[in-house]
Formats: sequence, C-alpha cells, structure tokens
Amino acid sequence: MIIFDKLWITMEEKGVSTYKLREECGIDSKTVRRLKANDNIETKTLNKLCGFLDCKIEDIMEFVKD
Repeated sequence: MIIFDKLWITMEEKGVSTYKLREECGIDSKTVRRLKANDNIETKTLNKLCGFLDCKIEDIMEFVKD
C-alpha cells in the first residue's frame, strides 16, 4: 500500500500548511483529503507536489507491504 505519511513531515519541515498547498500549489481540498486517507492520487498531482515542495517522490510517499 502506498502511504503519504512522509508528505506531512516534509511539509512541516518546509513550513508548508495545507492551506498554502491549496492556494499556492493548486491542490484542491478533495485531493488533500485523499492524501490524508492514503487514497489513489494521480501522477500529475504527485508531480505538482514534488515541484512545489522541491523534493523527491520518496520524500512524500512510501510503499508499505500490507
């Protein structure tokens, strides 16, 4: 299962709130809810997140065996 626990850590380290993510990165609140629930996310959203946070994909998500 893909989880996004690292996203919240990376955001905290960079001083980025979910509000800033929505307003400046263009991620809508529905997508933020999906990230918090570890639901499916489109690759274009992952690309946006990495670009905005200036990080690698492994800084925002990881695979955990079920």
